[in-house]
Amino acid sequence: MKVIGLAGWSGAGKTTLLSRVIPYFIKQGLRVSVIKHAHHEFDVDVPGKDSWVHRQSGAAEVLVSSARRWALMHELRGAAEPRLPELLTKMSRVDLVVVEGFKRAPHRKIEVHRAANGKPMLFPDDPGIAGIATDTAVETTLPVAHLDDIPAIAAMMQGAAIPVEDVLAQGVPET
Repeated sequence: MKVIGLAGWSGAGKTTLLSRVIPYFIKQGLRVSVIKHAHHEFDVDVPGKDSWVHRQSGAAEVLVSSARRWALMHELRGAAEPRLPELLTKMSRVDLVVVEGFKRAPHRKIEVHRAANGKPMLFPDDPGIAGIATDTAVETTLPVAHLDDIPAIAAMMQGAAIPVEDVLAQGVPET
């Protein structure tokens, strides 16, 4: 199992790019999973549904299962946010895990940059950035691909992906 990140400022197009590159990987026969980081309080549950009521009642974890999928929600209840290595240990084995967000974490990643966003590039200050997907010209020795060139971006992601064990070496807290 290998890991590669997509990092960039909000509005750069990380989710849009990922929604285009995942089907490309699947057509190549790869099994792909995603870890998405959210910077704000979010909810994957619907207020009023049983699982929401269980969480609101104080359950530490709520697992919802059906014939089509299952989801595990874990409430931190004041505990520290888990680091990426710890989250990776919770994932089922696949060919490639794409990490969307966690732009400050030290794993290898592809920067997603959109000129119209008006934000600075991350790569000059982040040694973990191994390539750039952008809609503008960039002066760098790193590999660069246009945001619409899905095959080139997929190749860049696969070439920069590292074994999950290398990310886990960053440390998972003892339980």
